[in-house]
Amino acid sequence: MAAGMDFSPPYRLIEGGYNKDNVPAMEDEASENLKNIKQMTNGKPPRHLSVMRHSVSSIKLLATADLSMDVGVIANSSPSDEKSVFLPIFRSGSCAERGPKQYMEDEHICIDNLVDHLGNTVTTQFPSPGAFYGVFDGHGGTDAASFIRNNILKYIVEDSHFPNCLEEAIKSAFLKADYAFADASSLDISSGTTALTALIFGRIMIIANAGDCRAVMGRRGRAIEMSKDHKPDCKSEKLRIEKLGGVIYDGYLNGQLSVARALGDWHMKGTKGSACPLSAEPELKETHLTEEDEFLIMGCDGLWDVMSSQCAVSIARKELMLHNDPERCSRELVREALKRNTCDNLTVIVVCFSPDPPPRIEIPQTRVRRSISLEGLNVLKGVLEL
Repeated sequence: MAAGMDFSPPYRLIEGGYNKDNVPAMEDEASENLKNIKQMTNGKPPRHLSVMRHSVSSIKLLATADLSMDVGVIANSSPSDEKSVFLPIFRSGSCAERGPKQYMEDEHICIDNLVDHLGNTVTTQFPSPGAFYGVFDGHGGTDAASFIRNNILKYIVEDSHFPNCLEEAIKSAFLKADYAFADASSLDISSGTTALTALIFGRIMIIANAGDCRAVMGRRGRAIEMSKDHKPDCKSEKLRIEKLGGVIYDGYLNGQLSVARALGDWHMKGTKGSACPLSAEPELKETHLTEEDEFLIMGCDGLWDVMSSQCAVSIARKELMLHNDPERCSRELVREALKRNTCDNLTVIVVCFSPDPPPRIEIPQTRVRRSISLEGLNVLKGVLEL
């Protein structure tokens, strides 16, 4: 017998009334039905199949090991079975504003349905719904951000690792896109861009980030950061930069750039494939979406310079509860960042995973404990920052 099997008696209680006067008849009927089940396991048809079907609602005991057999008995599904079939429904909205800067250098992309966008030839291997989103914060001009925005998805789906190994396909696509931009003679290859993408197939979501844009999940009111800001003075980035011969002056890589990872900026990079302090390789984070995951916020650093992740989630959740519109929600986040005097371009994407608005959070009352949970504390912090 396989390890881990249940050795408890193979019986379960069936809902129904109890009457002591019916016990002998019920026992006889249950005994007869168990004989019929045993006959089926021996390859013989039951003697009274119609009686078995009729007696399911009245008998108290049945062999659970045989409930899966096609004898007209249907086992009740458990709550875990219902959760296992959860599939997100993608709805997105975006807002981009120049802000106080003279030029708008951000780009973004929102694709709620990959099958419609790419065609069945590419996505026939994916029975689950798919989506793709990206925020690209350009600097030194718009060429790099526009080029990466227009080509990054193509490099992902055309990569040899796609779709068997999505993470390798995404990493490879970032580097290929960076190299292709270097070869684009008609473009200003000294311009650069950060890149933050979200590729979703069914319940699997992979966030890829190179730069200081940020993705934050709203999970029942709590902010879950799905990416890490690549600033030059971040400890891990600082070690990598200095190991490759780079230096950091006043928080700037080689005194020129305020990010440690970016695509483009080929005036700061060596030959293709050589190790460079300014890296185009993204950091990836994979997660399996559940019913607890309500929405995703993707924004450039113009948003996060003036707003914490928890504050953004609190604002977004409040807005979605009011009107359930991710477009209006993204506009409200941009409007709030402008009120807080951001100094940069602003681009925000809000992706909802359900057709319904976030539910109201119920805090259970207790007579014994007066403490607050970590999740409740985070929600409270976000409200206080509004």
